Amino acid sequence: MSAQKPPAETNASTAKVWSGRFSEPVTELVKRFTASVTFDQRLARADIQGSLAHAAMLAKVGVISPQDLSDIGRGMAQITAEISAETFEWDIAREDVHMNIEARLIAIIGDAGKRLHTGRSRNDQVATDIRLWLRDEIDDLVERLRVLQSALLDVANHHAATIMPGFTHLQVAQPVTFGHHLMAYVEMLARDEARLVDCRKRVNRLPLGAAALAGTSYPIDRQHVADALGFDGVCENSLDAVSDRDFAIEFVGAAALIMTHLSRFSEELIIWMSQSVAFIDLPDRFCYSSSIMPQKKNPDVPELIRGKTGRVNGHLVALLTLMKGQPLAYNKDNQEDKEPLFDTVDTVRDSLTIMADLATGIVVKEDNMRNAVLKGFATATDLADYLVKRGVAFRDAHEAVATAVRLANQSNRRLEDLSLEELRSFSSHITDDVYAVLSPEGSAAARNHIGGTAPEQVRSAIARARIRLSAARGQSAIA
Repeated sequence: MSAQKPPAETNASTAKVWSGRFSEPVTELVKRFTASVTFDQRLARADIQGSLAHAAMLAKVGVISPQDLSDIGRGMAQITAEISAETFEWDIAREDVHMNIEARLIAIIGDAGKRLHTGRSRNDQVATDIRLWLRDEIDDLVERLRVLQSALLDVANHHAATIMPGFTHLQVAQPVTFGHHLMAYVEMLARDEARLVDCRKRVNRLPLGAAALAGTSYPIDRQHVADALGFDGVCENSLDAVSDRDFAIEFVGAAALIMTHLSRFSEELIIWMSQSVAFIDLPDRFCYSSSIMPQKKNPDVPELIRGKTGRVNGHLVALLTLMKGQPLAYNKDNQEDKEPLFDTVDTVRDSLTIMADLATGIVVKEDNMRNAVLKGFATATDLADYLVKRGVAFRDAHEAVATAVRLANQSNRRLEDLSLEELRSFSSHITDDVYAVLSPEGSAAARNHIGGTAPEQVRSAIARARIRLSAARGQSAIA
């Protein structure tokens, strides 16, 4: 097919492409209100990437000439250099990143730049840009999740046998190890990683070719563009392709869960660092003092991560609300999808990066952790299990141990401080081997099964997690 020369607005480089339809310009306030270039210019690289693939396809099917394609490539290379050098002049009058780049392209190469937009609309263009940009950001966040997991694995391995109290209702419940506690967060982060990897599959579909809403009459090859841009396939309904942002909502939902897990960990760091608990200390580089109390060392960074979780949760609600009332197809409402999405990515990226550094610097006060276990009758369940294994019904064992705890509490002693004679007064099944059961180390070691807190199991869990991370990174490198 011979190259076609689609007409273009003669003033496209200086005016809006639809300006001929109206008899007066918008006001300065409306111009500022509707413009997005102040924040969507971060899509510039993706916009250029998508435009180059689109232009190559147009040349392949004969809609533009080889010379047009060469000129477009040359112009985009210059624009890329200008953006990198921060000499590109962004103009709010051109409203968004797409029109700014197109206007500059036309200024550099002339009519060939006017033909670039053939067979597409800003509706499918922006949807493509967001997906290209978000795909790369997901890849980056996945790697940062893996770095944080690796940092936690190192600390967990060092403290696989460090005894600390496990809590329910913030009350001392049973002995666990600090390594086992940290491995709970590794599990959470692994699921966060899996959610992002899965979300990426739905992000990685090409909208370009849907045009404004109904497709285009030009003989385009959408699969060619998808292959060139590394998409797994195309969005198969043009109305859906330009109008829905469920992929962005899904991402922010996954991001909100990441922040929720970081917030939970932050909350524990804050509690553990308090003087009344004193399980850990944090490096000075993550803390601030008070403006009037010079003795203070405040865990500002964990507190701020905890606070920023609400920010990301808010973005999720904002995007859900943005989409819920929109009829098909594209609406200007969707301009409001970018700032929540951009800020979510920035917030999660910074939080993961800081937390990985912070985790490696945690100073564990092992004696304080163990002493806290001794204060809470944490091995009471072990004593009950001991009796059950000797034929006592669980409810009877439970009652016997509860009575023993009451005696120990009244006399300000621990269970292991009670004499054998005192313990046998609650059950004749108790013998002198009971004291091995009543030690925190013995309690932890007894949970020697997959998922248990026994140091042996913690080290095995760490080994499995490292194998998983290594395999995942290998797959990413191949992809």
